[in-house]
Amino acid sequence: MTDGIQVVDNAAKSRFEVLVDGQVAGFAVYRLLPTVIVFTHTEVQPEYEGQGLAARLVGTALDMSRDTGLGVLPACPYVAKYIKKHPEYADLVVEDPRR
Repeated sequence: MTDGIQVVDNAAKSRFEVLVDGQVAGFAVYRLLPTVIVFTHTEVQPEYEGQGLAARLVGTALDMSRDTGLGVLPACPYVAKYIKKHPEYADLVVEDPRR
C-alpha cells in the first residue's frame, strides 16, 4: 500500500495484524471454528493510537472473513461496536455455534 499500512492474516498467531512500515502496530485475535471466526480481542500499540488503525484493521479483517465465507462472532467489544457502526457488516454476524 502506498501509505505504508497493510493488514495481514498471521494464521500462525491466530490474529490479523495491522503493519505500519512493516512493524506490527496492532492486532485482532481470533479463534477459527469450522464456519465461524470468533474475534476475541483487538489492540493497537499506544504509540499508534489515534490514527484510525483499529478501524482499518477490523474493517479489513471483516472483509477477509466475508471473502472466505466465514460467519463472524464479535466477542471482542471493539469488533461488536465497529459492526454496529458499520451495518454493511451486520449480515456476517452469526449466533454462537458453541451454545
